[in-house]
Amino acid sequence: MKFSLFALAAFAAAHAGHDDHDHDHSDEQSDVVVLTDTNFKSFLTENPLSLIEFYAPWCGHCKQLKPEYERAATELLEKVPLAKVDCTVEKTTCEDYGIQGFPTLKIFRDGTPSDYKGQRTSTSIVDTMKKQLLPAVSELTTKSELEALTEENKVVVVGFFAEGSKERGVFDKVASVLRDDYIFAATSSEKLIKANDVAAPAVVLFKKFDEGKNTFDGKYEKDALSEFVKVSATPVMDDIGPQNYEKYMSMGLPMGYFFYSTPEQRSEHGPTFEAIAKEHKGKINFVYLDANLYGAHADNVGLKQGEWPAFAIHNTVKNEKFPYDQSKALEAADIKALVKGFASGTLKPTLKSEEIPESNDEPVKVVVGKNFKSLVLDEKKDVLIEFYAPWCGHCKQLAPKWEELGAEIAKKTSDIVIAKCDATANDVPVDIQGFPTIILFKADSNERVTFNGERSVESFKEFLIKNAVHGEQLAGEAESSESSDDKVEREEL
Repeated sequence: MKFSLFALAAFAAAHAGHDDHDHDHSDEQSDVVVLTDTNFKSFLTENPLSLIEFYAPWCGHCKQLKPEYERAATELLEKVPLAKVDCTVEKTTCEDYGIQGFPTLKIFRDGTPSDYKGQRTSTSIVDTMKKQLLPAVSELTTKSELEALTEENKVVVVGFFAEGSKERGVFDKVASVLRDDYIFAATSSEKLIKANDVAAPAVVLFKKFDEGKNTFDGKYEKDALSEFVKVSATPVMDDIGPQNYEKYMSMGLPMGYFFYSTPEQRSEHGPTFEAIAKEHKGKINFVYLDANLYGAHADNVGLKQGEWPAFAIHNTVKNEKFPYDQSKALEAADIKALVKGFASGTLKPTLKSEEIPESNDEPVKVVVGKNFKSLVLDEKKDVLIEFYAPWCGHCKQLAPKWEELGAEIAKKTSDIVIAKCDATANDVPVDIQGFPTIILFKADSNERVTFNGERSVESFKEFLIKNAVHGEQLAGEAESSESSDDKVEREEL
């Protein structure tokens, strides 16, 4: 994965409100609930709405957040509980929710998590959570109310239900989960139902683009209705930028990027891409990308910068790239063939990779795209691999310790491999959210376990003893942890 302007925007938003003061993360006289692997699920059951911080005690950003979070917890007492999970201790819970950077804040509603999108200040936290207490669905009684709502908003989801219907219950649950992304309203007015030419129960998504509105025709189940809202609210082809990039990523669909650098390129090729996008709506998201602003994103999808117009499909789940040959002109037939090959699974992805080292005999093995499968997915061995970026300061700080770890492990066993990979220069089947990311690929199963502890040689060894299939070969080698000087943070993308 390559550092891009999209990632830069996310990075800036994630760190809004930080200062340089250091604070203790003690729990004396705290209104923040401490959660563990044991009580986490029962807490979610008992509290339909909550805000939870996933943190590490050594994390500087977590220490900076602590007083703000404490003040917010006190102000929201008796309204919304604020809780925290120490990911260096409660590892099962943090792994279940894919926590990779600290602090991570998530809003939980009826057990379903969503990312906290406010600033890390007490004022923003309180304001955000108070808004979460408001009804997710606006009640409509007149035609003028509905017209005003649809006029003022790009997307409005309206439910038409008989009083007390079970379908309304499903609608309300979906609205609660998606309330931060879309406007929801509902009515039981027979006049309003008749005026919109629908028969209750019905859900209509009104939008200011494409066909103007869509009517739900599926079974009234939470997942089906959520999928309808997300797909219908996504334009056949929209401009993509920092403001909507994360929303697209959260959908989990492949992305088709059309890079253009002039209005002429957009007008010439746009109709072709929009026609293809309509055929694959709900299966592939096609977007316009202004290469003058975000051309660096080409590196992330297997394209060369500066050669516009260009097109590529990115399977975001598997991190596979399918670029259109930039030496050829964009032709409708060839674009359709590439999309068809991707959709059918017959098209092979392009692999970005450094060359395999001629000699790879050092204690820390060098992994590139071309040897990832043979080295990392070798089921006979446990492989602890660091994914790094050459520009990452934390990675540079870790480097001598990683070499020391490799040397120590190599002396003890050949069944545990210490490796490293430049994730900016090689495609890997791992979602890298920050640097360094350290993951253990276990022998026998290739099960992945993410390391979230202190970055010291002893901590790495203790982690291997506990988690590696061949960890017993290191038993007795772990010593007391090193000084707090070894406590470093991760640079997020």
